[in-house]
Amino acid sequence: MSEVRLIPFQLEEVIDDISEIPKGVQMIEAPAIWERASMGKGNVVAVIDTGCQRDHPDLKDRIVGGRNFTTDYNGDLNNYSDNNGHGTHVAGTIAASLNNKGVVGVAPEAGLLVLKVLTGKGNGSFQSVVDAIDYATKWQGDNGERVRIISMSLGGPSDVPELHEVIKEAVERNISVVCAAGNDGDGREQTDEYAYPGAYNEVIQVGAVDFERKLARFTNTNDEIDLVTPGVAIRSTYLEGRYAALSGTSMATPHVSGALALLINEAEAAFGRTLTEPELYAQLIRRTLPIGYSKQAEGNGLLQLALIDRLADAIDDEKEEVSRVGASVNG
Repeated sequence: MSEVRLIPFQLEEVIDDISEIPKGVQMIEAPAIWERASMGKGNVVAVIDTGCQRDHPDLKDRIVGGRNFTTDYNGDLNNYSDNNGHGTHVAGTIAASLNNKGVVGVAPEAGLLVLKVLTGKGNGSFQSVVDAIDYATKWQGDNGERVRIISMSLGGPSDVPELHEVIKEAVERNISVVCAAGNDGDGREQTDEYAYPGAYNEVIQVGAVDFERKLARFTNTNDEIDLVTPGVAIRSTYLEGRYAALSGTSMATPHVSGALALLINEAEAAFGRTLTEPELYAQLIRRTLPIGYSKQAEGNGLLQLALIDRLADAIDDEKEEVSRVGASVNG
């Protein structure tokens, strides 16, 4: 099998100390549904990346397990520490704890299963990714928890049949697989740029926008893009207990992974049952808003977790106005 690598990203800034809800978390409106979604509690996200700083103050309470699939640390299976920074950053966007310091993730009570498939240099094999997905699909926690979401901010140029098959198996087991679109974009909406596994139809492929809702110049565009989220100057956890601002579709992807951990709780409480992967996907897409680009560039649009609330309020306001006008006419 050919090599897989980190979706290239840019380090914008390293920060020693911080205390905020990051702009990206706010932009997708995660805090608006935290209470009714129990902050994602009870849901496990498998983060397939460079590992994670296990003792980071914002992450140490979120990690439920992990495994090393690389040759780093002499191939020690139990050492899934991050020696790159990318995986720690992604993990923080998904589920950094709400602890009144540092940063807060999209789903601050979700669990993280850390699967290290990329070395400190940011590369690895497709076989390690296949093995990690298979591991995540079959993993069970001490209390019977299972993985509901797989997050992958990585990719390569090759369509690998074994990778496609293991992803399809995960989806068939009702695990949502979220992948970065890639950063090979040329700034033109009509150009197709593909990276795998993001380009597979079965995955949720995420493109990037900035905080002004403008499409990031680097983001891949293609006919498999599902939605976009913030991916420019995203602040999150980093190595040595610090924080950093990074840019890339790698940073957009975990916003969706965390959002799904919230939506599982919100939607399953409303339906009174466990949702299938297609049903959960439908709930995700219901909460997207077109922002003026082609489908090839933005998919279904920008993720807005409180969108349905706003639509309901608008309908209620319209009903009140109709009732008021009717009462006035009848009077």
